[in-house]
Amino acid sequence: MSQITRDTVIADILDIAPESAPLFLSIGMHCLGCAMSSGETLGEACEVHGVDFDEFYEQLKEFVEE
Repeated sequence: MSQITRDTVIADILDIAPESAPLFLSIGMHCLGCAMSSGETLGEACEVHGVDFDEFYEQLKEFVEE
């Protein structure tokens, strides 16, 4: 999953793996279609929502093909 990092923008992740949207929603990231998702990185979103990046990243890998 080298194409997704802490600095990848949420909207780009959803382009790569749209099926991961429920994962984001489950941790309170409900603004997937708003302007924030096109400018907020995965790391920033985890920080703002009080989510451990490493744990979330491990879950996200299940949705993204290598």
